[in-house]
Amino acid sequence: MKKSFKTIALIGKYKSPEIAGPLLELARFLRERDVEVLLDRLTASHIGDCPYPVLALEELGARADLAIVLGGDGTMLNIARTFAPYDVALVGVNQGRLGFLTDISLDTMFETIGAMLDGKYVTEDRMLLAAEIYSGKERVFDVLAFNDVVISKGVRGSMIEFELHIDGEAIYTQRSDGLIVATPTGSTAYALSAGGPIVHPSLRVMTLVPVCPHTLSNRPIVLSRDCTVEVVVHSADDPRAHFDSHSHFDLREGDRIVVRRYSHDIRLLHPLGHSYYAMLRQKLKWNR
Repeated sequence: MKKSFKTIALIGKYKSPEIAGPLLELARFLRERDVEVLLDRLTASHIGDCPYPVLALEELGARADLAIVLGGDGTMLNIARTFAPYDVALVGVNQGRLGFLTDISLDTMFETIGAMLDGKYVTEDRMLLAAEIYSGKERVFDVLAFNDVVISKGVRGSMIEFELHIDGEAIYTQRSDGLIVATPTGSTAYALSAGGPIVHPSLRVMTLVPVCPHTLSNRPIVLSRDCTVEVVVHSADDPRAHFDSHSHFDLREGDRIVVRRYSHDIRLLHPLGHSYYAMLRQKLKWNR
């Protein structure tokens, strides 16, 4: 039996005042369905007098059983990382063109979400990555990533040299512009433009994609979800680690980046009839 949603959090795109109108209309629609509506604090700051309870994101995660995100894929990435420790399902409504993660349009928002409240939806679990950075024996940074962890040469132009280990075994030393550790969700992001494979989101794997490697023999590798990936920085002028392009950490020679699958998945809800392949055809223009 499909879960009935009684408390729904509404979250709008950051610094996007134009989302206030559709969001308030959706809130009224949900209240008419006898659903408790909660608003994100930053979203509410664009609304003025808000008639609904306003909470921080972590408080929403603890109280809501569904979050509806109005914005784009970037907004969804950030909210997914925040809500990952909580049992909160996510639905994405896109302001413009439909995204890889936000697949409901504003034009069909009421009809589609109404059907979802009636139990007409499909569920999809997506894995995340947990990354830690060590300087010597000290852990100096830790963060979650929904798309990818990217070890980059930085902006000064020269390549980065690093050593790759998988489950404690040395794999290779590489000189390149960087390395992408991607989830299946992230396989259609930066990893795709770097020549990595498209990975169906139902798979529980990690993909390692070199960025402009200084040898023809370095190719993408697909790993089990249970693997531990470790990258040791040998030399670079301006090395940096990026996480979903939402946060970063400036690296130094000798730093270690350790990446594992995060212990919790995030749960996405889609309308009935949702097709991953149809979305690929549309977004990657395969039908032209």
